[in-house]
Amino acid sequence: MGENKRIVFVDYIRVIACFLVMLVHASENFYAADASGLAGNVSMLANEANRFWVAFYDGGLGRISVPLFMVVSAFLLVPMKPGQSMQAFYKHRFLRILPPMICFMLIYTFLPLLWGQMTWEQSWHDFIMLPFNFPSMAGHLWFMYPLISLYLVIPIVSPWLEKSSAKDERLFLYFFMASTLIPWLVRFVSADLWGGCFWNPYFHMFYYCSGYLGYLVLAHYIRFHLTWNRAKRMQIGALCLIVGAAFSAWAFWYAGVPQQAIETPMLEWSWEFCTPNVLCATFGAFLLFSCIEKKEAPKCITGIAKLTFGMYLMHLLFLSNIAPIFVNGDQANPLIPVYLAIPCIAVLTFICCLVTSKLISLLPGSKWIIG
Repeated sequence: MGENKRIVFVDYIRVIACFLVMLVHASENFYAADASGLAGNVSMLANEANRFWVAFYDGGLGRISVPLFMVVSAFLLVPMKPGQSMQAFYKHRFLRILPPMICFMLIYTFLPLLWGQMTWEQSWHDFIMLPFNFPSMAGHLWFMYPLISLYLVIPIVSPWLEKSSAKDERLFLYFFMASTLIPWLVRFVSADLWGGCFWNPYFHMFYYCSGYLGYLVLAHYIRFHLTWNRAKRMQIGALCLIVGAAFSAWAFWYAGVPQQAIETPMLEWSWEFCTPNVLCATFGAFLLFSCIEKKEAPKCITGIAKLTFGMYLMHLLFLSNIAPIFVNGDQANPLIPVYLAIPCIAVLTFICCLVTSKLISLLPGSKWIIG
């Protein structure tokens, strides 16, 4: 998108969503069941303070970060440019994201060896597995795979979206909304749901209407069919954000009994990105951002927005070294109170990533490293 065609509120979303990703990962250091930092398969909350503040920062504030990025991508890219071929779309999009992704996959595979965060055996195993998944020290790169999937499907759904009516898109969105119940039904009712079973574990009835494709259609619907005025967007947006975020925070708090080991999926039962509460909060947040009607964003916002992809890619390199300073080897008694420790970790990580990304951006060929 050209410099004079930037959408101001989208730049604000990029900056805030990027910070929220770091806030999420800062919070994970206070319910991991071991000293590894980010939450693994099993979690444990040390006390009531950690229970409340992780629920607030990670659930109440941070859960909308990934869906916001998905909605922004679809908002900008769908429908495709007139006359653009599938091959041209793929070439343009994947040349922007794959080289930086591969670069940082290699960095996360080998660089942590320098400060003893991993062994040569682990590093070599990660390297061998790179064609199949992200490195063990770069769990946040999971996001790249659904993003790639979204790019793959855009040329397929774009012609339909160009011709579809608001009514047609709403009908699809109803199916998508129904599909967001699936994580809860599978967990609390039956693992075999709507055709799902051990010989058909993935392709259930709502499979083709579920997942991040729903956020793609939602983005298109908001951009081309939602005609609410600014006041209505603000009112409904605020209500949806508060209701969705409150439920996300409450659900974690309710499940997270201090000093009790619990499987992380059960602790985070309401935190999957395609669940009703996260969808509700994301929709609300996007509506609120869309109420920003400035013709130009401050230069600092625009400048940071351009660097957010690189900042996202590198942030765990910094966060994994900053967080232990604040945790201080004891989640129950961090260096400063947990309500300050979590945002401080996120802010310091954000600043380090911003400075590093800016310096890299000054180098020739920086787009191959940070996008």
